[in-house]
Amino acid sequence: MNIIIAGAGEVGFHLSKLLSYEAHDITLIDKDKDRLVYADSRLDIKTVLEDATSISALKNANIENTDLLIAVTSSETTNISICVISKKLGAKKTIARISNSEFKDEKNGIDFSELGIDELISTEELATNEIKLLIEQATFHYTHEFESGKLTMVGITLSKSAPFIGMSVKEAAANFSGIHFMPIVIRRKFSNETIIPRGDTIFKAGDQAYFITLKEGVEELNKLSATKNDPIKNVMILGGSRIGEKTARLLCDKNLNIKIIERHKARAIELAEELPDALVIYGDSRDVELLDEESVSEMDAVIAVTGRSETNIMTCLLAKSKGVKRTIALVQNIDYFDLSKNIGIDTLINKKLLAANNIFRYIRKGEVLEMTFLNNVNAEILEFKAHKNSKITKNVIKELKFPRDAIIGGVIRDDIGIIALGDFQIQEDDKVVVCCFPKTIAKVEKFFD
Repeated sequence: MNIIIAGAGEVGFHLSKLLSYEAHDITLIDKDKDRLVYADSRLDIKTVLEDATSISALKNANIENTDLLIAVTSSETTNISICVISKKLGAKKTIARISNSEFKDEKNGIDFSELGIDELISTEELATNEIKLLIEQATFHYTHEFESGKLTMVGITLSKSAPFIGMSVKEAAANFSGIHFMPIVIRRKFSNETIIPRGDTIFKAGDQAYFITLKEGVEELNKLSATKNDPIKNVMILGGSRIGEKTARLLCDKNLNIKIIERHKARAIELAEELPDALVIYGDSRDVELLDEESVSEMDAVIAVTGRSETNIMTCLLAKSKGVKRTIALVQNIDYFDLSKNIGIDTLINKKLLAANNIFRYIRKGEVLEMTFLNNVNAEILEFKAHKNSKITKNVIKELKFPRDAIIGGVIRDDIGIIALGDFQIQEDDKVVVCCFPKTIAKVEKFFD
């Protein structure tokens, strides 16, 4: 597959890195020499030092024979322009990363495909939806829904009092029969070791474990993991950014008590007018006295979405020290993810990584419906669609010789989620959720070709 990536920032570099492991011809275009030198020294890709809006630069990059053009510069207007020009020059498919979800709002009545843009990826929308889901599933430090919740992936840190600690996966399944969830990946405490669990894998206290679950399995998982599931009612949002505003609007619709702290007076006044059901405070979220005055210790959750990663991290740490159960921080640097659990913040969110995850599924072989990466875990979750002649449909799961570094977590059939065990046979049109190591993706894809 011939792929051109316009923009060598964190999203572009991350995509280039992932794709460089596979048999794709990648060209990375940017006008920043330092970024390209950094990418060129680390990745097996072609780099072009040009402005990607330049017609001659795109032609030199062989745009007429390009299967996919991905525009992920820091400017959404630039990304849109690059896609429009590239489609006219012969690119088969184009994807533009945008910051403002207004472009995706159907009420605008704009068909971007007519302009030459096949997909728009809104970082705002992705981040807002991620925060909303994390608040709804407050027990978990990571959640991701497949097909509107027909299956849900949740991440949780196992308590030492969980009844299956010390048991193998097989023993736990025998002792707690009838459960509606399945472990798909585990990261050991104080270790970078990632495990795709098998029957003899032992659950240990402190494990960062991810499960595929049905709706009824969420409460079962709460009980068996010995994690207290206190409902979230009072939420403080630090920063009145567009993400902060959209999150507040969504949570107000859920009848939660929302308090927003915004340091710019004009923006605070604007938010108060736009969000009559939220309490908007004009002040600096870094002011400890202000947070105390606004009863931060009585909050069930604190969401920090200011424009500064360091502010978001520090205010969440402060909230944790005041007894807040749930903290979510928006960060710009992907490298911060390795710090999240070690420093005590429940969840870090990075718009660029969310965008890269969303874009990457368009590049997979087979029909990939959904894809996500896991924070701090060297594994990927993919949702494939099985076809009539797919190898995955030829036998029950345990007889398929499926890669050992991959696991089938669940299947959606006729809009119903199913936890797929060894005796289950996948059928045509089933949607199959798979967890695997990055190096194993190519092998997994062959089962869905």
